[in-house]
Amino acid sequence: MLENLSIKNFVIVDHLELNFTSGFSALTGETGAGKSILIGALSLALGQRSETGVVRHNTDKSDISATFNILDDKQAQEWLKQNELESEDENLFLRRVIYKDGKSKGFINGIPASINQLKSIGELLIDIYSQNSHHSLLKNATQREILDNFSGLYKEVEEIKQLYDHWRKLFTENENFKKNKESSIEEIKELEVKNKQFMALDFSFSKWQDVQANHKMLSNSSELINGVQECISRLDNDDSSASNQINQLQASLSKLSNLDDRLGNQLKIIDTISMEVGELIRELNHYLHKLEINEALKNEVESKIQDTYDFCRKYRVKPEDLDSLSNDWQVRYDLLVKLIDEEGITEALNEARHRYDEAALKLSLKRKESALELNKIITDKLKNLSFTHGKFEVNLKSIEPSANGNEQVEFLISTYLNAEPRPIQKVASGGELSRISLAIRVASIKKANVPVMIFDEVDVGIGGGVAEVVGKLLKDLAGDVRNQIFAITHLPQVAAQSLNHFKVSKEEINGETVSQINLLDENGRVKELARMLGGVEITDTTIKHAKELLS
Repeated sequence: MLENLSIKNFVIVDHLELNFTSGFSALTGETGAGKSILIGALSLALGQRSETGVVRHNTDKSDISATFNILDDKQAQEWLKQNELESEDENLFLRRVIYKDGKSKGFINGIPASINQLKSIGELLIDIYSQNSHHSLLKNATQREILDNFSGLYKEVEEIKQLYDHWRKLFTENENFKKNKESSIEEIKELEVKNKQFMALDFSFSKWQDVQANHKMLSNSSELINGVQECISRLDNDDSSASNQINQLQASLSKLSNLDDRLGNQLKIIDTISMEVGELIRELNHYLHKLEINEALKNEVESKIQDTYDFCRKYRVKPEDLDSLSNDWQVRYDLLVKLIDEEGITEALNEARHRYDEAALKLSLKRKESALELNKIITDKLKNLSFTHGKFEVNLKSIEPSANGNEQVEFLISTYLNAEPRPIQKVASGGELSRISLAIRVASIKKANVPVMIFDEVDVGIGGGVAEVVGKLLKDLAGDVRNQIFAITHLPQVAAQSLNHFKVSKEEINGETVSQINLLDENGRVKELARMLGGVEITDTTIKHAKELLS
């Protein structure tokens, strides 16, 4: 969920601090007031390409930051973990600084990040639906994800990717082996030698750390013995030792505490110090008894270290990488041995293909079943959104086996009676596409994996009862507490359905035009809805109608 958006020196904004809550929020205002600034600024924080001209006049840079609560967003949490950009709490902080020349810097949780990283995490956080831009819904990959999410096919989709990757890897390796059989046989021999030498090292990184620690200790054993003996002497060997001084102090405080009970706490402190010093002396003596100068062990450890470094130099690797590399060598060796055995690799390939085909068939059947259900739900939503004869259809087009299964998912639509369904991007206009997107999202929201959605003027070209339906759909879309919906709208019927109503306005300050965005209270909402209903002049009638919309 988007919790806060901070915008500084962006276009006609000097400084805005906006706090948001979950649910449906509407943004309204007169044309040219700057409603698009919110989306423009947020898009930059999410990794959109920056341009010159966005930095406010007479300033050096724009600074935009967005704070998200990702407590329930497992995808975002996993992405941050994989990219080592986690925060210490449930918040995600994105920041973008844009300079006058168009150059910019990005930050994720205060750590410098590439613009591609901002874009990658941004796609998991927000979908922006605008009549003027081709958004993610037009991509076949997004359409497939919507169907699979609606169907709850998370495990099946992940399984098909793994099975395909395994099968294709075996196939590719086999083809390469056939082309380079002699070099592969030579590689097997080299791997045999390498693996044998590695086994002789008896290496693991934890053992390597222990060997290095022992070597350091053995190399400095004489200095350690002398130093520990000196410490023990200072603590316990003569009248001036720390132990003797503490004992005398303890005796003095004991006598004094008999004269004044208020010294009891100080006596307890010196008693504790006395016990701690005694424990320290015992620990140092114990360490000293175990410590000895062992040249034979030292030579053995040095030999182990030398063998490891010789092996690493020979194969140009680092000791800290040996554990994982040795596993890769063994896997590669096992694969090449299997490839030599033509009967074995044929059997393995057939088994891998069979397992893929079996899983892909199950996935296809479930997709077909869910597609029929989704067709009906979205078609019904379209009829409510002024597409009287609209018809939605999920087309599952057979393709060659892939990591996503045996079909390409494509959303088709017809917008008038008896029309042949065609891909939505080829049929729908900008305004229609926004409403189609709304219908699709409402139909699949229970399984949606993007927690924040922004609809930019989805009400273009509609009015009256349909506008009220759009408002109610947006309200329903935000009904799940996981979801946060923003709508930029010109229609009072839509804005009246919102939980939070923001008004965008602009004014002249010190000779400059400045845009403002404010959260309206109940009275402010009535006035804004009245303006939207009646224009510049607000009358008693428009006030009455505005109150009716909110009731």
